[in-house]
Amino acid sequence: MKRRLLNSTLAVVLVTVALFSVPLALVEKRSIESAASDAVKTEALHMIGVIENRHAANEPIDRAALTGLNDSGSGRYAVVHLPGDATPIVIGSKPAGSDPVTATETGPHGETVVVQESSEPVDNAILRMLLLLVGVAALTVAAAMALAGWQAKRITRPLTELAETAERLGSGDPRPRRRRYGMAELDRVGEVLDQSADRIGRMLTAERRLAADASHQLRTPLTALSMRLEEIVETDDLDTVKEEAAIALGQVERLTDVVQRLLTNSRESRNTAAVAFDVDEVIKQQTEEWRPALRRYGRKLYIEGPPGLWAVGTPGAVAQVIAALIENSLMHGDGSVTIRTRVRDTRIVIEIQDEGAGVPDELGARVFERAVSGHNSTGIGLAVARDLAEADGGRLELLSQRPPVFALFLGRQES
Repeated sequence: MKRRLLNSTLAVVLVTVALFSVPLALVEKRSIESAASDAVKTEALHMIGVIENRHAANEPIDRAALTGLNDSGSGRYAVVHLPGDATPIVIGSKPAGSDPVTATETGPHGETVVVQESSEPVDNAILRMLLLLVGVAALTVAAAMALAGWQAKRITRPLTELAETAERLGSGDPRPRRRRYGMAELDRVGEVLDQSADRIGRMLTAERRLAADASHQLRTPLTALSMRLEEIVETDDLDTVKEEAAIALGQVERLTDVVQRLLTNSRESRNTAAVAFDVDEVIKQQTEEWRPALRRYGRKLYIEGPPGLWAVGTPGAVAQVIAALIENSLMHGDGSVTIRTRVRDTRIVIEIQDEGAGVPDELGARVFERAVSGHNSTGIGLAVARDLAEADGGRLELLSQRPPVFALFLGRQES
């Protein structure tokens, strides 16, 4: 592109210089030639005037009378023909060259004056004029090419940087450059690329977040399903096998619901499928899933609160939040785990508490942030649980650090 800009600029400048210099050279050449011709003609008329004056005064007209008129150092050659005089009066030396500047004038009494001048001074003046025009044209072309080179560099450098930015976006680096170049068109391209970089960055972040959330949320139901299958393998009682298989099928359905919810939440910031549901049913389902895991660690699970509470939300999302809180107590807490329900104004509150050391002071305000954990875990579980609660129209809070008490607030179904 730089070469094309330079070539196009050179072509324009050469055409401009040619259109300007050629007519100017012709005009100047004619002006120089006209000035030389006028000078010779003026001298011839002057000599005619002198001859007429001497003729009127009856004074002799000879070479001595006219020689002084040509003593100015001009080097002109003059020949005067007088009527009745066969011998012309010759003044000066005949100029060299085959095409001298010549002027011929005839007086009223028949006298003829021929004045000639060498064309060499005229040719030298024309040559100097042409050299001057060529020099000016060369300087013009050089200045134009220098300016074109600077302008081409000024234009191609941003284009190169924009191409590098586009290549970087294509390679998966969505960092915007935020560079502007003072040219509206290039600045617009840079702005569009920055906007694309922002969008790609958000998309990549969302995809990574979805992958992390999926890994974490699928781990819990898969672990529960694995425990059920282990129970089936270890027992020979047909009734127990049927019971555990039925529970496992329910867990598979909930696993399917988890996957569907992950995909839905990745596209929608708010869940619109909230319904009235029985809180006891959701808590009972989670209790059945987590009792075996807690039993393995010698820990107990208690349920407290009034029965028959109905909340507004999505049972699957609420179940995932409760599962995340129970898992958090299992991994980071100690002692028995208590699920407590209560009514607070227009809200149903589900609290999960254990007997562990609690949440450290430095993590109290950041416990729901992603990648924040005090026990070398992923730091995703509580963040995902909070996002699920908010997407379902509720909220998740840490009511107490010691003992650790997490509370899920849901809308209450009015009877």
